Amino acid sequence: MHPRRSAQEVLLCDLCETVPLQSHCELCNINLCKACVGEHLSDSSKRHNVVPFLHRKSTHKCPDHADKHCEFYCEKCDIPVCSTCVTSGKHKGHEISDILEKLSAKTESLQKDLEELETRFYPRYEGMVSDVETEKAELERNYGKLTTDADEQGEILHREITAIVNQRKSAIAEMKIKHLDALNKNTEEITQKMTELKQIMSDLKSILKSNDVSLTSTYKSRNSEFKTLPPKVRVTLPSLSPQKINKDQLNKMFGSLSPLSINTEHGDTMKSAEAVSSPPVKPLLDEPRVTATIDTGYEYLTSVSCLSEDQVWTCGNNNTMKLLNLQSKLLTSIQTKSGDTPRDIAVTRDGDLVYTDSNTKTINLIRNKQIQTVITLQGWIPRYVCCTAGNDLLVTMLSDDWKQSKVVRYSGSTEKQSIQFDDQGRPLYSSGRYTKYLSENRNLDICVADFDASAVVVVNQSGKLRFRYTGHPSNTKQPFTPHGITTDSQSHILTADYHRIHILDQDGQFLRYIHCDLKCPLGLCVDIRDNLFVVEWFIAKVKKIQYL
Repeated sequence: MHPRRSAQEVLLCDLCETVPLQSHCELCNINLCKACVGEHLSDSSKRHNVVPFLHRKSTHKCPDHADKHCEFYCEKCDIPVCSTCVTSGKHKGHEISDILEKLSAKTESLQKDLEELETRFYPRYEGMVSDVETEKAELERNYGKLTTDADEQGEILHREITAIVNQRKSAIAEMKIKHLDALNKNTEEITQKMTELKQIMSDLKSILKSNDVSLTSTYKSRNSEFKTLPPKVRVTLPSLSPQKINKDQLNKMFGSLSPLSINTEHGDTMKSAEAVSSPPVKPLLDEPRVTATIDTGYEYLTSVSCLSEDQVWTCGNNNTMKLLNLQSKLLTSIQTKSGDTPRDIAVTRDGDLVYTDSNTKTINLIRNKQIQTVITLQGWIPRYVCCTAGNDLLVTMLSDDWKQSKVVRYSGSTEKQSIQFDDQGRPLYSSGRYTKYLSENRNLDICVADFDASAVVVVNQSGKLRFRYTGHPSNTKQPFTPHGITTDSQSHILTADYHRIHILDQDGQFLRYIHCDLKCPLGLCVDIRDNLFVVEWFIAKVKKIQYL
């Protein structure tokens, strides 16, 4: 027999080993392709018995009757049996089937398994290996950049320290010059007095030597002028008082590394295991407050996405996307490539703007005011979009016939994941054409505000359903109509409904409402400091709300 082959290979002829097998010689117990059958039969020294491969007889000898081959199969005992076994009464009352029929069924099952391994499982494993290799290459690049950034930051700190040292040395040199100047001036004053003293002493000696009455009688004493000594300059020397180095402060000055997050996949469930502690706990405010209101100038407004703490991208009822600050000042405006109204917008981790165009079925990236179409769909309409912590894009989309909805993950223009059905094959999302805003939570759950289903649908990173939130149980007067959705650093899920915002924990438990006199809230986003930005649809304003 031919050596065992891998699951990806087709079963080949045992003679030529190049063409898929079709037949089997029961005498020689070898597999043959169509071309090799004739060559095999040309050996007239044996009485060859060539049959189709699927009709070959069992070669299994009966373990109880060595001279018998198993021609039957006991369904109850699940073993091949010979005719003697059947007539012996050992399998009396058991269902007995023909070994060839059983073999054919088993072979078909094996063929299906092989096909599934070849076409579904093995390519996925190959893809995973390829993804890991790509990630390793990216890892080398990113960690190399981190090391370079650390070196550059070190050089910056070195330059700053050197500049401070040079400033101190310059100040010391300047003080020294002033000190010397003061001492030199004092020396000059004293020297001048000494010169006068020498002259007076010389004059007195001359008078005494001369014994001249006239000179003696006219002499006037000047000793009183020198009783008071010239002032002596006193200079207090400066001192350097070095501060004890605060390593914590120095670390803060240098900058900190963001947390390392390692995701480990076990079977179908992807779990996130963070290598560092969770972010600081921020309690909810009893009374959330509006800290800014932005007039956007649209007739009605649909989406908002934060570029920074004080700048937001917006889109509404026309083909223009606007970047505004908290004072409602227009900083930038960009029109869609097609001239159609954008369905939704999102800001990437690199600060670029992404928008979906339902009419052209495209997803577009804006970088440096240049628009690039990165994805064009066939049979599906892109709707709402968000950017993940890993810089992937998550997009909700609707089939052309409006009968199916799904969430798709893209890395660049490559589709990495499609989420559409639960474990029982039932649709996760409604087929309605209304809003399905989405957001990724800090724990990597994917949260969709499914308006038509009146539910927030949350799945884990692998697409497994975690829970559905259908509104606060105590509220029976108003229907739950989720529109916009976002998440924060505490893994809270915030969703817009009617005239308020629901705040949920990461497991879907209701925590609190945000009211703030909101007028039909729609799109939501949260900035890096957990400030909430809320779109008010009819009045086309964005409210910035502090709620933590």
